[in-house]
Amino acid sequence: MPHPYVLLSAAVSLDGFLDDTGPERLLLSGPEDFDRVDEVRAGSDAILVGAGTLRTDNPRLLVYSAERRAARVAAGLPEYPLKVTVSASGDLDPDAQFWRTGGAKALYTTDKGAQRLRGLLPADVEVIALGPDVQWRAVLAHLGDVKGVRRLMVEGGGQVHTQLLRQGLADELQLVVAPLFVGQADAPRMFGPGAYPPGRMRLLETRPVGDVVLMRYVPAAPGTGALASAADRRWLEAACDLAAQCPPSRTAFSVGAVIVAADGTELARAHSRESGDPVVHAEEAALAKLDPADPRLPGATVYSSLEPCARRASRPAPCARLIVGAGVRRVVTAWREPDTFVRSADGSAVLAAEGVEVVVLPEYGDRAKAPNAHLLPPSGRVADRG
Repeated sequence: MPHPYVLLSAAVSLDGFLDDTGPERLLLSGPEDFDRVDEVRAGSDAILVGAGTLRTDNPRLLVYSAERRAARVAAGLPEYPLKVTVSASGDLDPDAQFWRTGGAKALYTTDKGAQRLRGLLPADVEVIALGPDVQWRAVLAHLGDVKGVRRLMVEGGGQVHTQLLRQGLADELQLVVAPLFVGQADAPRMFGPGAYPPGRMRLLETRPVGDVVLMRYVPAAPGTGALASAADRRWLEAACDLAAQCPPSRTAFSVGAVIVAADGTELARAHSRESGDPVVHAEEAALAKLDPADPRLPGATVYSSLEPCARRASRPAPCARLIVGAGVRRVVTAWREPDTFVRSADGSAVLAAEGVEVVVLPEYGDRAKAPNAHLLPPSGRVADRG
């Protein structure tokens, strides 16, 4: 499973502060935004805060709406998302509200930190020791691969936000700006100094929520020349992994596809020749699992290990046309379709002509080609179009 979709959530003052220096927490949001945050929490698999936030704010990190908790249970999910914190030192208050409220909790720490807290935390808290230090990639890998977390909401603090964004691990930023000034130079800020990924972020949404303004941004991947995020890379990896699950064929490529909503929710996944159908394509099979009227499709992205086909003999409509017909406006792929079976079948051109954004990440080409090695020339290379 890919790393979780990492959503950074915070509220700041007009001059960029998370809080003031007073003894009580500064409430930047109003009732409407607190309800919005509750909704985002309810849609997440896990909520994470850093140790500093745990010490200063003593948060509960609950879903407060009974209706939203009931909807989670009805969907087969735990009543509350997993609560997660990270502390290298293990210097945490065993009586904090974080440990004593809600459902399952997990602490990522070092071997020394785990030793320090042994026997002090409630029995339902899972302590995961990651060795002599704690690396964010290791935390995210464990959350995705072991805990099954696909959507992670990060609620601070500033140091955690800074580290995740600087390391290219944040997939979305939900920033609320409150109409007030803090004006204290030593108050905590949302982000600290350092080397951040280059390029402008892309604005997904801006809207008023009560008297604050919500802005949603996604980062651009450095050096791609296209708007590809860390999530794009992880979902494309998942599509390549699906391609490896295809029954082998001498007459068709092995392809994997994943359809993901704009908020990072996986909608469907499939691979070629799925369920015994010898001619079904990955994108076709994934789209067939969704209601054509699903309102999330126009904002979704199709991740396919191979460029969607523009022509085919086995079905009336090629995958590029199916994607356009479904209303999807974005496709990310690893490998342009070679002329092995169909001459000059440029699926990307078909998509682009219909206004669909096509992002090609060629660094994943070898992974996409691996399950198709038996179809390639002895050199293992083909002359891709374009």
